[in-house]
Amino acid sequence: MGTMGNNKIAILLSGRGSNFVAIYDAIRRGKLDAEICCVISNLADATGLRLAQEWGLPALCIPSKGMDRAEYDRRLVEALKPHAPALVCLAGFMRILSPVFIAAFPSRVLNIHPALLPSFPGLHAQRQALDHGVKISGCTVHFADEGMDTGPIVMQRAVPVLEGDDENALSARILEQEHDVYWRAIAHTLAKISAKNAEN
Repeated sequence: MGTMGNNKIAILLSGRGSNFVAIYDAIRRGKLDAEICCVISNLADATGLRLAQEWGLPALCIPSKGMDRAEYDRRLVEALKPHAPALVCLAGFMRILSPVFIAAFPSRVLNIHPALLPSFPGLHAQRQALDHGVKISGCTVHFADEGMDTGPIVMQRAVPVLEGDDENALSARILEQEHDVYWRAIAHTLAKISAKNAEN
């Protein structure tokens, strides 16, 4: 526990979890005062899940295949509740959360998106940016709600689109910024939550 109360964060991921790794790294280096209380993946072979297990973090797979969205989210909530996270951080979790999940953690679910929202929500944001010919793209940390990348924005980081950029080159430069801005947004949000709790 941090000095200011609950600083536990849960991570949901579906793949390599590079943002999860960056968050873990920020905690390890003492830059982020938080504790990863659990890591959950909907895919058993997610690299991020394997890393979490290797690092001794509470990690589990809740497979989503063939399950109704609300039912799946109920299972997720059940798995998360005992850990009592202050924040749930989506790190490449390839599912849209249902109202069931959002209601369980109101204004406490963070997501990172590789574009400057509200521009280019959804999949292939970097390709969308290139197709539109924008000169500046970037990434956004925002609160997740029931929409597709529509919740309130916490932090953004701009990344210039360079002459000759393809989707891979732009994605790699945006990802570099994601890895820095996400843990800062988590720190900022945890501080706001604990200040609010101190008032009550």
